[in-house]
Amino acid sequence: MIYTELNVAAGESEGVNNQHEVWQLETVSKKKTLHDKLIECCRIFKTLLPGRDKPSRRVLTNGIAGIGKTFSVRKFTLDWAKGLENQDIILLVPFSFRELNLVRDKQYSLLNLIHVFHPTLKKVTEEQLAVWKVGFIFDGLDESRFSLNFHNNDIISDVTVTSSVDVLLTNLIKGNLLPSALLWITTRPAAANQIPPASAHSLILQRAP
Repeated sequence: MIYTELNVAAGESEGVNNQHEVWQLETVSKKKTLHDKLIECCRIFKTLLPGRDKPSRRVLTNGIAGIGKTFSVRKFTLDWAKGLENQDIILLVPFSFRELNLVRDKQYSLLNLIHVFHPTLKKVTEEQLAVWKVGFIFDGLDESRFSLNFHNNDIISDVTVTSSVDVLLTNLIKGNLLPSALLWITTRPAAANQIPPASAHSLILQRAP
């Protein structure tokens, strides 16, 4: 089986988000900078990226349809569950925007949202979330039906406070909720600009040569 790696072209992901996906892939693949590097998906939260003095806690991976975004997420999750990688993460919580769309009109706290989508985690408590190293994965931002308002939504910092799912998401992404948590979002290029650049370090996903 061939696994996809992340081809990181530092600073290239901004400014092409609204362009045609094939054009973007060809353009990025032709550009070579001193900062280009390959990183394995399992090291997405461990690699020191250009222009940063410590690894990113919030990462947005941007890639065309079929490039391997969901596959990379599943491999990351499976390797963690098998005890092969990222064992410093105590709790890893994956979501897909396709599934979250089904509850976009409902009210949850972050803790309840975890319990609803992952019933095996119903024993996880507020206190554990506060002290554990927790990772969240949100796959498929391009399929989201949420209006992610990063400027006017209520500020929530308590995992037991109930709100709409879109408000929970914006507060988690901005770091108001569980500011020490790791966060990985995947998307196709056209939707990448829904996440403010200050809220996540954006990487371009390409197949390794």
